[in-house]
Amino acid sequence: MLQHLAGRVWIYPHDPDPDAIRPSVAVIADDRGSVLVDAGNSPEHARAVRTAIAAAGLPAPKWLVYTHHHWDHTWGACAWSDVTVIAHATAVELLTIEAARPWSHRYLHDQVEANPKLAPSFRARALAVPDWTDFRIVLPNQTFDDTLTLPTDVVLRHVGGNHAPDSVIVLADGVALLGDAFYPPPYHLRTPEDTIDYAMVKGLLSERHNWYVDAHSPPRRLSEALAQSG
Repeated sequence: MLQHLAGRVWIYPHDPDPDAIRPSVAVIADDRGSVLVDAGNSPEHARAVRTAIAAAGLPAPKWLVYTHHHWDHTWGACAWSDVTVIAHATAVELLTIEAARPWSHRYLHDQVEANPKLAPSFRARALAVPDWTDFRIVLPNQTFDDTLTLPTDVVLRHVGGNHAPDSVIVLADGVALLGDAFYPPPYHLRTPEDTIDYAMVKGLLSERHNWYVDAHSPPRRLSEALAQSG
């Protein structure tokens, strides 16, 4: 079920089970067309979000923004139609590589056999997509380099970072939708020295948005985010 956060911003909450790797999806509702922030981790996830949007009586999405190219934020895109998919320019090559992989349960199994560090992610993918018949990775229709303001005054800003080079944050109505931007690299690429990007967190908090929403945690008010940052 969608939860209203502030202004036009609604959140379809993340799955609190970390093994599910099912992030939150945001909807910025507008009569000119809603903005969907991330696609869901699978067609099933996307369909659940779409049902929730309809149940809440919100305008259908016109734009779908990838906060970054990782599977749990993009794999639901094939279940969305009549949307313009937007991402940072560097996402195109990254997603093209991913789209060329022969995704199937056999492929996931073989990859984990070759690299056991992939097990948490690939096990979650297998559970998220039980049927690969109509699955495909959707490349963006529109890209940008630094910032992009949509016709509904939603601002997209590239921040990069160690988690993914194409990381984008989305700003609307006092809410900062962060995706995974300040996270360390994915588990299979992480070293013991990799930590949260505290410099990025400090910079984002200095902007004093009313709400901060990363994709795998409950939304935080500014006061809470400041307290947790130490």
